[in-house]
Amino acid sequence: MAQFTNLGDLIRRDRDLTKVAIIDLGGEEVPTEYTYLELDAMTVGVARALAKRGFKRGDRIAILSANRAEYIAAYFGIMRAGLVAVPVNYRFPKQTIGLIIKDAGAKLVFCDRASREDCPEDLPVVMFGDGGFGRFVEPGGFTTVKPKKAEPAMFLYTSGSTGMPKGVVLSHQSHIWVVETRLTPDLEQHRYLIAAPLYHMNALALTKLACAAHATIVLLPKFDAKAYIEAIGRYRPTWLTAVPPMIAMMLREHKTLAATDVSSVEFIRMGSAPVSASLMEATHKAFPKAKLTNAYGTTEAGPVVFGPHPDGLKQPESSVGAPHPKVRLRLANGKHKKATQGVLEMKSPALMNGYHKRPKIKPFTKDGFYITGDVLRRDKDNFFYFVGRSDDMFVSGGENIYPTDVERMLEKHPDVGQAVVIPIDDDIKGTKPVAFIIPKAGHKPTEDAIKKYALKNAPAYQHPRFVWFVDELPLASTNKVDRNALRKLAQERVEEAAS
Repeated sequence: MAQFTNLGDLIRRDRDLTKVAIIDLGGEEVPTEYTYLELDAMTVGVARALAKRGFKRGDRIAILSANRAEYIAAYFGIMRAGLVAVPVNYRFPKQTIGLIIKDAGAKLVFCDRASREDCPEDLPVVMFGDGGFGRFVEPGGFTTVKPKKAEPAMFLYTSGSTGMPKGVVLSHQSHIWVVETRLTPDLEQHRYLIAAPLYHMNALALTKLACAAHATIVLLPKFDAKAYIEAIGRYRPTWLTAVPPMIAMMLREHKTLAATDVSSVEFIRMGSAPVSASLMEATHKAFPKAKLTNAYGTTEAGPVVFGPHPDGLKQPESSVGAPHPKVRLRLANGKHKKATQGVLEMKSPALMNGYHKRPKIKPFTKDGFYITGDVLRRDKDNFFYFVGRSDDMFVSGGENIYPTDVERMLEKHPDVGQAVVIPIDDDIKGTKPVAFIIPKAGHKPTEDAIKKYALKNAPAYQHPRFVWFVDELPLASTNKVDRNALRKLAQERVEEAAS
């Protein structure tokens, strides 16, 4: 097993450095291949340039860009120089981007051309794709900085769905542990298709794992369902990772899927959001040779949480797995810390240092467990199931409703492809549930049929009082369903119907 010391220095120089590290499907030329030798030279060049320009250990450097090979080189190079990488969501409004970069205290910004106008005017900028990055990179050698214990490697900012995004401070050691815990010799043979944004843990963690495994990354600048399928057919990836809405959007491209050979795909890992039984079924049909994994992880505690059952029991597809042997987990229901359903608390070497400049937020228990805010349940075999976010839960007439519970019930209806349940205000009950539904292709369910099904298969208080059928759902910048946008839309529709 490899032993790494700096999170930006994961390249295996004892392997064939002429192997292709990245097939970049964006940037100025499409596609562009980078070998491990070239990627290593770029990361060293970034580190050398940053040190030469006087940046001091611990200084923060922001990256504001769609996915591209230079992004990965900059990310690794920043950390190799002993600086802190701050990937920023380029889809945020300019004002939010400015607030994040200011909050992080960034001293320089790497960006692509599309994001240049969103960069703060008072900071130096290095732009990808116009020759500026190439001129910035310093040729020559560089001695990679050896981090101190718990020294920050990166800040990853949360989505900000409940307020101003928070900077999650992650150390070199925490995510080297993640890489080394996931690393197995067989991973080198795989080819990973990455289209999720690199400012998000989902894509970033897989990028580091692929580099440490000496595998090849097929990198899309952003997710587009048709381009994603075409990349599978052309570049033959064996491993896909995505949030469930991305897979759902891809599966609706029926003509492109039918015309594309997707037989290369051996593994599909879906995480960062709940996976419905109907989505699992549809994915199995589209990728019959692939092993599907319903995964769980958080920005604050990394992707190593669950895994195979220690007794070899088959994992139910709706489960996120059994506790990983190197991670301590418990479900808290009030003061009861051994509940069968409750908020997940966890302890592992991957835990964040804390939130940047947010001392009033207390994310850890007194005995050092991270409070995830996610509600899970545990079955008799010690498999865990995602129930919902504690802050998504709403009360209707005194009853607690977790949207994910209702969505899973609705998605068992033979006509329903995807369901999202959100609350709307109600004068009597406080709030009440409503549903947005994407029907299965060729199916035409009615509102009345959905309501009757819900009343038959769940407690009456859970049934959606309004049902709207839609062709697509709005997505937030992390490609998850934008529940806030749906809640506003639902309230508008109810008010229009009442007027």
